[in-house]
Amino acid sequence: MASSLEKAASTRRGVLGVVGVLLALAVWQALPAIGLLPEGDVPGALAVLGALVSLLDSGEFWNAVWATLAGAGLGFLIAVVAGVAIGTLMGAVDLIGSALGPAVEFLRPVPGVALIPVAILIFGPGLSSDVALVVFGCVWVVIVQTIYGVRAVEQVAIQTATSFRMSHLNRIRYVQIPSALPFIATGMRIASGIALIVAVTSELVAGNDGLGSSIALAQSSGRTEDMYAYIVTAGLLGILAHFAFGGVERRLLHWHQSQRAAA
Repeated sequence: MASSLEKAASTRRGVLGVVGVLLALAVWQALPAIGLLPEGDVPGALAVLGALVSLLDSGEFWNAVWATLAGAGLGFLIAVVAGVAIGTLMGAVDLIGSALGPAVEFLRPVPGVALIPVAILIFGPGLSSDVALVVFGCVWVVIVQTIYGVRAVEQVAIQTATSFRMSHLNRIRYVQIPSALPFIATGMRIASGIALIVAVTSELVAGNDGLGSSIALAQSSGRTEDMYAYIVTAGLLGILAHFAFGGVERRLLHWHQSQRAAA
């Protein structure tokens, strides 16, 4: 019975999501048609979708997609590994948390795109600078979420581990990190969106290969419909990343109350 209710709720959410997308496309199509937006600068949704379909046969399009995914993906993976390690140490060891806390709070609000000139000077134009910027843009949210997760462990669990004479390292490994996994998963899902934003912006400003540089090239050459098609592609990649991480999170953390409540 519960399973059928969950399926019905999931189906309802899916239908509502499709309806919302169709309404957004209808509004997009209507605004230039009725003159509220200049059609030369903002083509209708159907024209942009047609341009996107045409681009699917282009090797240039897929090279741009791959370049963006490579920069965003590599930077994201490095940020997750570093963020979880640093966040775990800061959350579990007060001395490290106190020592690194001010630096994290100072650097966390700095947008990764603000460091594009620095990244280009250090790493040069190309994939390395994109990866470095993505790492900088993503690592802070993973660190903060991991810290919160490690510190949110119930004291009963810590006291139980202590009563069994578990070492501090084993308490971190077997108690605090498992309890922090929902927080870490949330940080990863947020960071995946940030990774795409930083990667595309870096390509747009620095001219590195990817969707960002393709958007700039299409705009400068007057291919407005192609420009919007590349923008839509970036948005679709963000949606795919969101759903992919959501699915992995539900499978790996099905035991946690947050997933049972969401279901």
